[in-house]
Amino acid sequence: EGDDERTVQLVREALEQNANPTEIVDSGLRASMIIVGDKFSSGEFFIPEMLFAARAVTRSLDVLRPLLLDSDAITIGRVVIGTVAGDIHDIGKRLVGMFLEGAGFEVTDLGTSVSAERFVTAVKEHHSDILGMSALLTTTMPGMAATIQALESAGIRHQVKVIVGGAPVTQHFADRIGADGYGADGGAAIKLCRKLVVK
Repeated sequence: EGDDERTVQLVREALEQNANPTEIVDSGLRASMIIVGDKFSSGEFFIPEMLFAARAVTRSLDVLRPLLLDSDAITIGRVVIGTVAGDIHDIGKRLVGMFLEGAGFEVTDLGTSVSAERFVTAVKEHHSDILGMSALLTTTMPGMAATIQALESAGIRHQVKVIVGGAPVTQHFADRIGADGYGADGGAAIKLCRKLVVK
C-alpha cells in the first residue's frame, strides 16, 4: 500500500517477535515488490504507487541492514545502469533503478549520456552481474550495440548479463544486438533481473 511508516512499524514488530531478518527481506519486502511490479506492468498501479512502495522497502531495509551480518544477504545481485551516450533522458531509468533496489538488487546508476567505455569501467569496478542500458531516442540506440562490442573487446562480455529498455527499444532490437534481455517497464525489469541472476 506504500505506507512506509506502517511498513517500518511492522518490520520492527516482526523483529520483536524474533523473526529472522533475512526472512523478513525475502518473504516480506522482496515478495511485495514483485507484486507491486506485476501491478505496474498490468496497468493497475502507476508511477506514484511504485515510488511509494519503493520508499517503504528502502526505509525498512535501513532498519534491517545492521542486523544482517552479511551485506550480501540483502543483495541478490549487482546492477549497473545508465542512459547511453548522447541521450539525457533519465526518469524511466531512475524508476527502474528504484524498483530493482526495492526488489533486493544493489544498483549503481551512472546517470545519462554514458559512453561505452564508462559502462565497461563500471562493470569491472562493481563486479556487476547485470548491465542495464536505456535509450529514449532512436538515434542513440546504436550506443547499446557499441557498449556490447566494448564489453567483448574488453574480454568481459561473458561475465555480465546485458539488458536494454526505453520507449523505442524492442525485444527484436535486443535480440539483434546480442543483449540478454529486454524490459518494457520497471515491473518487467524486476522479473528479468531475478531470472538472470539465478545461479
